[in-house]
Amino acid sequence: MDQIWRRGVFEISTERARLDYDVLCDFLSRSSYWARGRTRDVIRRSIEHSLPFGLYRDGRQIGFARVVTDYTTFAWLADVFVLAEFRGQGLAKWLMEVITTHPELQGLRRWVLATRDAHELYRRFGFAELAQPGRWMERFDPQQGNGGLSDDANVETASAKGLAHT
Repeated sequence: MDQIWRRGVFEISTERARLDYDVLCDFLSRSSYWARGRTRDVIRRSIEHSLPFGLYRDGRQIGFARVVTDYTTFAWLADVFVLAEFRGQGLAKWLMEVITTHPELQGLRRWVLATRDAHELYRRFGFAELAQPGRWMERFDPQQGNGGLSDDANVETASAKGLAHT
């Protein structure tokens, strides 16, 4: 069921039909460090398989986040952004409040995310560095575009092993 939260002229909605894919694709594929080069089709499919949260001002999309989840034990928070001209107004905090208190996302055992520069924001909502990072693994494909966070090291490792195409 789609939900809407309001704060003054701002709204957050889980309504897929409201998402502005021009804004999403422009920011994610051109401006973000983690999704640079991601195609429109990949962005569309990633959102189809997630719980999306659009952030709007007077109907214009100005931010976004999505949660990849089984709704029972696990959630991955991804693609969180607020357009630069709207930052500094507490909107990212509000977006995180809405997401972490969403009724369908309660009782999960584990939430994860990856960030290069927003650790303090996420700490406010109970996130911390991995307690046992040695237990976590990833399968990274450098051909799928810039993943942003630690991908430079992964590409170097893959290249050294002869796995990356240059």
